[in-house]
Amino acid sequence: MALILGIESTCDETGASVVDSGRRVLSNVVASQIELHARYRGVVPEIASRAHIENIIPVVREAIETAGTALDRIDAIAVAHRPGLIGSLLIGVTAAKTLAWALGKPLIGVDHVHAHLYSVNLNELPVVDVQLPVPDTSDRQLSTINDQLSTPRFPAVGAVLSGGHTALYEITDFSAIRLIGTSIDDAVGEAYDKVSAILGLGYPGGPVIDKLALTGNPAAVRFPRTLLGRESLDFSFSGLKTSVLYHVRGHKGRERLASALSESEIADVAAGFQAACIDVLVAKFNRAAKRIRARSIIIGGGVSANRGLRAALARFHLPVFFPPLAYCTDNAAMSAALAHLAYEAGHFSPLSLDAITSSQFAEAYDASNVPS
Repeated sequence: MALILGIESTCDETGASVVDSGRRVLSNVVASQIELHARYRGVVPEIASRAHIENIIPVVREAIETAGTALDRIDAIAVAHRPGLIGSLLIGVTAAKTLAWALGKPLIGVDHVHAHLYSVNLNELPVVDVQLPVPDTSDRQLSTINDQLSTPRFPAVGAVLSGGHTALYEITDFSAIRLIGTSIDDAVGEAYDKVSAILGLGYPGGPVIDKLALTGNPAAVRFPRTLLGRESLDFSFSGLKTSVLYHVRGHKGRERLASALSESEIADVAAGFQAACIDVLVAKFNRAAKRIRARSIIIGGGVSANRGLRAALARFHLPVFFPPLAYCTDNAAMSAALAHLAYEAGHFSPLSLDAITSSQFAEAYDASNVPS
């Protein structure tokens, strides 16, 4: 048994969580900044950093209190120290290093992307204070598809899908991960945000387009599916986004606003866009699964909450693992849980741990060497 306090500040959510033995979530507190960034239709780094400074201490305090424990009973401090916005990362890393030094506890730096993949191992009974739009959980499609299995089978295809990441990984086990495909332009979540802006639907775009797509006809407007080369595992969503822009606003000389479209037309565009995204994702999962002879699929990141994607993968030929909904978007529980692997192995980080904007994943990335 090990109680690990996790801290998250990679982008615009300030999170803290206490996790027992790498799976059992005792608290998961998230202070969202959506209202601060909505007017800009995206995250403003300076605003995010200032909000983290205001939120970090209250969020950590609430996580400890909700878990029914005390700081001196925590066994280690974990923090997502890469990748992310440098100003945001510095707040969380500084807080974690300060706590580790003051309490005399081990410090464990984890990769945020790696933590998203590991989040499928978390239990489904968190204590959450999340100010985020959460999908309607009454739909059975939002449950973990592979109810008959408790853990993924390896080798597995891992996918991290969010506003900042769209990448595929070969996972031999949760300590050995290799990047095999990534986006050459927009991340899929970023495309959702941009299309939402085109349609005048607000920020963030993922939840609103996903909901609207349920009422639209995905066949009414067919957008392109960019698969790149026949064997490519990389992604490109920029062309799809541009196709939506041209459909909605027209070409030069006949521009129009999204407000000129009816509600049903906007729903059809949302449905057609989402169908194109999902077709590309599923096609790439198929390619990757064949390439590495996968036995399961692991999906993490904010887009893993998408009901259209979950419904499509309900028919996939391999077991598919999603995180519980509370752990799809950025949170500290996944970092605390992943840190348990390092804690058990005695791999701790120095107090000189850096905040780094890029992921530690590379072509031959081996997570067993992390942290250093």
